[in-house]
This record gives sequence, C-alpha cells and structure tokens, in this order.
Amino acid sequence: MTARQQERRAVVTGLGVVAPSGVGADAFWKATRQGVSVIGRIDREGCDGFPLRVAGEVRDFDAGGAIDGRFLVQTDRFTHYAMAAADLAVADAGFTPDENAPFGVGVVTAAGSGGGEFGQRELQHLWGEGPRFVGPYQSIAWFYAASTGQISIRGGFKGPCGVVASDEAGGLDALAHAARAVRRGTDAVVVGAAEAPLAPYSMVCQLGYPELSLSDDPARAYLPFSAGASGFVPAEGGAMLMVEGEDTARRRGARVRAVLAGHGATFTGASRWEDSREGLVRAIRIALDQARCSAEEIDVVFADAMGVPAADRAEALALADALGPYAERVPVTAPKAGIGRAYCGAPLLDVAAAVLAMEDGVLPPTPNVTEVCHDLALVTGHARPAELHTALVLSRGLMGSNAALVVRRGDGGGR
Repeated sequence: MTARQQERRAVVTGLGVVAPSGVGADAFWKATRQGVSVIGRIDREGCDGFPLRVAGEVRDFDAGGAIDGRFLVQTDRFTHYAMAAADLAVADAGFTPDENAPFGVGVVTAAGSGGGEFGQRELQHLWGEGPRFVGPYQSIAWFYAASTGQISIRGGFKGPCGVVASDEAGGLDALAHAARAVRRGTDAVVVGAAEAPLAPYSMVCQLGYPELSLSDDPARAYLPFSAGASGFVPAEGGAMLMVEGEDTARRRGARVRAVLAGHGATFTGASRWEDSREGLVRAIRIALDQARCSAEEIDVVFADAMGVPAADRAEALALADALGPYAERVPVTAPKAGIGRAYCGAPLLDVAAAVLAMEDGVLPPTPNVTEVCHDLALVTGHARPAELHTALVLSRGLMGSNAALVVRRGDGGGR
C-alpha cells in the first residue's frame, strides 16, 4: 500500500437506520436523545410460549413500501431491514451512482444469524408438504451474505463486496473492511449490519446463551452496569452507512459527517468475560494508535454494555486500563439499554448514535439505569450538552470477539 493510500481517510457521508426506536436517522436520534425505552413484550406471530419474553422489535416498518416486490419475496426480514437502511444511507449522502463506473462502489455487511424466519418457513413446507413446495429462494435468503448481495444487485454496485459472518463485534469489523477498501482506492462502500432474530427458530437458538435475559419486565430486563443486571435483551434492526474516500466526497461536495479514524480487534473466547478485559484493552489501544489519538482526546465512550455482571465489570476495568486517569472523567453511555442488542447491528446503531451525538453536541443517556455499581461516569437520566469531537465505540461478541472503533467528528454540528 502506498503512502498516499495509507493517508486516504474513510469518511461517513450518509446514515440509514432501521431500529426499534424508529426508522430513519432523525426518528432514531430523537428517541435516543430523549432516553426513550422501547423494549417490550414480544408479540410477533409464533413467538409466544418461549422463555424469552421481551425484546426490541421494529414495529414501524413497512417492508412493502420500502422494497420492490420482486426483491421482497426473495429475502428474509434481516435483508429487508438492511436494504431499507442502505437506501436511506445512500439518499442521506446525496450519492448518485455513476453508471459508467459501477466498480467504484462496494458493499460490506455483517451478519450473526442470517435469515432464520425465511429458512424456518421453507423447512416447514419441506417437512409438511414435500420438496416441491420449497421455494427456490431458500437457497439464498437464509445465507449470511444475502444482504450484501441484494444491496449490490439493487444498486448496481460492482466494487469490492463482502460479508463478515461473526458475532456482535463483526459490525465494527465490517466498518474496518470498508475503510480498508477506501484506502486502497475504492470510491465508496455501503456498509453496515441489520439483524432479525425474533422468529421461533431463531429464538430457540438464542436460548442457549447464558447471557440472555429471561426477565418478563421490560423496565428491568436489560440494566447494564447496575446491581440489577441480569443479561441482555435481543433486538431487531441495525444501520447502514455510506463510507467514501474523503477526496471523493469533497469533490462531489458531500457533507463529511464523520471520520472512521481507527479500529482494533481481538479474540478471547466465548463467554470468557474476565479475559475480555485484556482483549478489549488491546483492541482499544490498537484503535487509538491507528487513529493517532491519545486517551485524553476521547470525549465519549459508547459502551458494549453486555448487562452481565462479570462482563460489565471487565469492560469497566478495560476502560480504566486503556484510558488511564482519563477514564474517570470520560462520559460513558449505552443507548442500547433502551432498544436491546441487535447483535451485529448493535455496534452500527452505536456508531450512528455517536455521529449524531457529535453533530448535536449532546450526550445521550442510558435508559432505565438509575444506579451504577461500577466505577464509570455513566450518563443516566437525561441527555447532557457537551462539546464532542472524538468518540470511542466498543463491542464484544458472545463468541469471544472484541472490537473498538475511534470516530472523529466531521464538518461540525448544528443539525
């Protein structure tokens, strides 16, 4: 890689969000800023009778209105969310693909579970009616790469495409892949993750996670960093970002909303939360080094916030280790406590929230949490005004991945 490529910055020019708290960046940010909690009882058809009773459902989403019918029947709900979010991100960036340069735009998504709802339905046809009743799209709709493929096909994007099939931290890893492609010369990458884990088959698979909260009280089910922490609540949705080379974005007069400045990733093993302390520290230091960022420059941390006492303690200690004396004053927030953890989509929603927080100069609160039992400056109660230039976003996966991302503010606030 040439020196010029190493210096080429990957910037965010567009945000697209499909979340339990709202569809579109504005609706999502309004709820996030207000600290609204939308975690509730699961009422999706076929999902009653399970020990998992509460989650973050995407309710205000019209798939038929957002996606052309011929694509709708080929795809699972997780891809519906990703395609809609991608459309929103491209539109937000004011990006018009050049038909004469289709290889200049790539697509990268992350996925942790794939199309469980679609796959279950077709398998039911197989066992109940026979192989002739299984639709042809069963071969692709469940697949982890389905969202990348469909976004690429619909948009005519023929540049570098890929999928990160991983646990939650894969959402941040996908952004690193996009930034790397941009540094190597790709003009733009549509990147992100969206998940749809609320279907009977998917829910049964999740019941094997000891970290899953089985509380039936939406206000108490997901309380990270508190004495009442009893696990995490799953969620649907996610976010897609338009990431471009800064030179490309400036040339077309696009607004630079943020800079993807540095990323680090490690692996410490499934559910080994004490070990995740060391892994997260290493990931943070790699990200800071890549961003040429000192610990005192971090203005806010968007925490992983597993909601498991051992995991929360490890994260709090990791921040103390990585940021040193500055850890005591750096505000930490976990907006996902109000919507649930959307697996690979969760850190993408945090990145979107970080970009919006820096633009607005506001620290969003951690919903539902009132008493913090770890040595963290956790933002609770209400949003607070703050001058924000640099955010640190953290993510850990149930299978043992750890990731950190440094995001810098772009052209300024004043939304």
